[in-house]
Amino acid sequence: MKNKRVGIIGAGPSGLAQIRAFEALKNQGYAMPEIICFEKQENWGGMWNYSWRTGVGKYGEPIHGSMYKYLWSNGPKECLEFSDYSFDEHFKKPISSYPPRPVLFDYIQGRIKKSNAREYIRFDTTVRWVSFDEETQKFSVVLDDLKIDKTYTEELDFLVVASGHFSTPNMPYFKGIENFPGTVMHAHDFRGADQFIDRNVLIIGSSYSAEDIGVQCYKHGSKSVTLSYRSNPIGIDWPQGIKELPLVTHFEDDTAFFKDGTTEKYDAVIMCTGYRHKFPFLPDELRLKTKNNLFPDHLYKGIFFNQLPQLIYLGMQDQYYTFNMFDAQAWVARDFMMGRLALPSEAARRFDMDRWLKKNNELESSIDNVDFQSDYIKDLLALSDYPHFSVDKVAEMFKEWLLDKEEDILTYRDKTYQSVVTGTMAAQHHTDWMDELDDSKERYLYAAEEEELIPERI
Repeated sequence: MKNKRVGIIGAGPSGLAQIRAFEALKNQGYAMPEIICFEKQENWGGMWNYSWRTGVGKYGEPIHGSMYKYLWSNGPKECLEFSDYSFDEHFKKPISSYPPRPVLFDYIQGRIKKSNAREYIRFDTTVRWVSFDEETQKFSVVLDDLKIDKTYTEELDFLVVASGHFSTPNMPYFKGIENFPGTVMHAHDFRGADQFIDRNVLIIGSSYSAEDIGVQCYKHGSKSVTLSYRSNPIGIDWPQGIKELPLVTHFEDDTAFFKDGTTEKYDAVIMCTGYRHKFPFLPDELRLKTKNNLFPDHLYKGIFFNQLPQLIYLGMQDQYYTFNMFDAQAWVARDFMMGRLALPSEAARRFDMDRWLKKNNELESSIDNVDFQSDYIKDLLALSDYPHFSVDKVAEMFKEWLLDKEEDILTYRDKTYQSVVTGTMAAQHHTDWMDELDDSKERYLYAAEEEELIPERI
């Protein structure tokens, strides 16, 4: 393996999982291939690496991240815990089940900082083009070093695409929106609810981002929030100040017209209309073409591009599981690249994919979705030595989480869960989520301790 070269596109959770998988094997004494990770941002973390910038970055590249201030985990942290690096190990004490973005970013960094990962990563480096030579069986990757404005090429034996699929917005058009006098943006460019205080906000979409941005705007002082759905409403019991209406048909100045005949005036429109899988650096024959779903076609085990298994995609599924699913995928991908896992024939791979696609097409509910992705994780874990964790217990937590949200969309983040890795029960956060307007790591981790030190007044 010493003469083999592995390229990884992206140093977010998926790309870092791939590096971590190789390092886990290196620690067992195995000889490693040369690993090069290309990251267009100046730091690792992918989506979790918050930037105030929107549109383009300082080198003119499209901004990758969609994170915003006041974003808190919208699922229990116990459902995404690394099985080889627990929250207990990182924070040295129990924390609540729903941490804010800076805390989760700190956790992601904690595991990778234990390794030599930075040695493998070229930051401020973007991939321009990829080609594959059938004769040599190697990839040729054209790269730009953004800092010094230099273009160069690397030759690789394996290519791991870990660039994510939540950075290219799907931006629909509604008649008359070009004359809307207020703010119009996609969720990708949303950086916090501060600018929407005392404003009437229209959110188009019924996904998790629509739900969360709507609740964030409500929490931070918007006058009203309307969620406009295409097919089905989210359908939970919203507090006064948030409501759902059918899809917008058109706009006239600041007035939105809805399918049910309702008309209302708004100060801002936020499109929570999803993202596109987009890989402009890949030629047509190597490019994954799919909508956001739990099992994209053309990927054996959701990982290997069927026509060319040396081309590997990580994290391309719609996601209930996140960090631990990326790990499970990365461990399987690593074993294939290391020659420890042999893949069946292309026809057998096609048969296996069709079996999963058939199951995927039969899913009817969120509970079905959780069970499907849980079965997928189990399938991956059976193929590698990724440290065991109870997928069934995580699935139970996901189902409880779905019920918690239905019960009260404003308080579900105050619930606590038990780690399947260490057995630790999460701590109750020192402040109810609806009252907590500071999402800093310092406030989250240490505010309660500081308050204990304040002497009682006599």
